[in-house]
Amino acid sequence: MTDWHSHILPGVDDGFKSIEDSLSVLEQYGLAGIREVWLTPHIMEDVPNTTENLLLRFEELREAWHGEVQLHLAAEYMVDTLFEERLDSGDLLPLGRDGRHLLVETSYYNPPARMLAVLSEIKSKGYFPVLAHPERYEYMDMRYYALMSDTGVRFQLNLGSLAGIYGRHIQKKALHLLHNGYYDIIGTDLHRTAQLRLLLETPCANRSICRILASGKFMNI
Repeated sequence: MTDWHSHILPGVDDGFKSIEDSLSVLEQYGLAGIREVWLTPHIMEDVPNTTENLLLRFEELREAWHGEVQLHLAAEYMVDTLFEERLDSGDLLPLGRDGRHLLVETSYYNPPARMLAVLSEIKSKGYFPVLAHPERYEYMDMRYYALMSDTGVRFQLNLGSLAGIYGRHIQKKALHLLHNGYYDIIGTDLHRTAQLRLLLETPCANRSICRILASGKFMNI
C-alpha cells in the first residue's frame, strides 16, 4: 500500500512536530505493510512554506530514516492566490512518480471563486489536479463531484473519512463515492501518531470496504 497524503514531515505545518515522532510513525507504517509514503505538507497563504525549505526538511528526515518504507515529497496546495502564483512560476512539488499530479484542497465550506479556472490552468500546465479528501467539502454534492470527475479531476480518499473520525455525514459521503468508483488514490492525511491504528483498522472491519481497498483498482500515479 502507498499512502498518498500525509503530514509526517516534521515542523512545517499542523502535522508532526519532531523528527523523533516522524521516525516512530514510519516504523509503524512498515509494520502495517505500507511500503511508500508521500509527505504532503500544506502550502497556503496562512502556511507559506517554500519549496526550498521543504526540500531541506525532507532531506533531513530521509537521512535520519533507515527503514524500508520509501519516502517521497510533494505538497498539499490550497487553491488560493499563493497557489496561482506558484503555478504560474512553476515553483511546485508535484505528486506521483511521473511528477504530473498536483494535490489540491479548498475551504471545507465555500468553493474558491476561480475553482474551475484554476483547475483548467493546472491542466494547461500539463498537470492532473488531484482533489484531496473530496468527501469533506460541505458545499460539494454528487452533481459537483460528477462535474469535477468529468473535467478530469482525480479524487483522493481519506481513510479517516471511512473510519468516521470526521462524523457520520462525511463517512456516508465517502462510502457513496467509494462504491461508485470515484476515488483514484488513498491517503491517511495523518497528523498525529495516535490516529494511525484507527485509520488502518476501522475501514477493514467492514469486509466489503476492505475488499475494495485491497482490490488494486486504485491508480499508481
